[in-house]
Amino acid sequence: MTAPTTAPPGAAAPAGTAPGYRPGRTLPLRVEALRQLKRRRTYVMAGLLAALPFVLALAFWIGGGPDGRGNNRITLMDTATASGANFAATCLFVSAGFLLVVPVALFCGDTVASEASWSSLRYLLAAPVPRARLLWSKLAVGLAFSAAAMVLLPLVALAVGTAAYGWGPLQLPTGGALPAGDAVPRLALAVGFVFVSQLVTAGLAFWLSTRTDAPLGAVGGAVGLTIIGNVLDAVTALGDWREFLPAHWQFAWADALQPQLEWGGMAKGAAVSVTYALILVALAFRGFARKDIVS
Repeated sequence: MTAPTTAPPGAAAPAGTAPGYRPGRTLPLRVEALRQLKRRRTYVMAGLLAALPFVLALAFWIGGGPDGRGNNRITLMDTATASGANFAATCLFVSAGFLLVVPVALFCGDTVASEASWSSLRYLLAAPVPRARLLWSKLAVGLAFSAAAMVLLPLVALAVGTAAYGWGPLQLPTGGALPAGDAVPRLALAVGFVFVSQLVTAGLAFWLSTRTDAPLGAVGGAVGLTIIGNVLDAVTALGDWREFLPAHWQFAWADALQPQLEWGGMAKGAAVSVTYALILVALAFRGFARKDIVS
């Protein structure tokens, strides 16, 4: 079920094409964004992400703050209450491995599959919305909501941490500190890398969303395969092969919080994630263009 092509300006419309039809104006991004924004799962996910800093601050208040004196090495968790910047970095550390995977898989995996589950997908294409236009609109909105989720957590954490522990330099576990004025741009860079590293999860969820009519299958499949990637990265016997796993570079953002900014790990991780994401998105477009839409 494909949409007819539009006629060039000044030319007669092809047979079967409505006058004034413009494929590029179908399913505007603002319409798709409003549809996704009004869904309950969007507010539930935003609430969970915003609640994490409060839960963590409450845990530190009850437990008396982190204490690394029993360890031979100081970790980022041990410096969590040093300042608002440290608290934001700690929240990013505890959530980057799994929690931030969930909103990305949800917003990108629940797009096309949800339309199919509601039996509204074929009606969208009959509007007519070209298949490529539909996918681009849903992918763009899914990525935008995923980016918003990535930004929401550290922003709330920075506000909560500043209110609880004060505004100050970012104390580094390796020794030394980053001035408060430098800490915020470094944290922004870390958040940006986390988003790029999650593009492979977004691409995987989006591809699965075009292959199934079950949104939970697309979201759960993307989360499950991401977990498998983390497990494989823990298998040291794989040696250098682990460098081809996106999970191997998921904490490379910590290089942004060093006295001297290190780009090597983040550059390699970004290259791996973007490569996988482009392949998965291309597979999604190729498969959806040939799919018989009956939902």
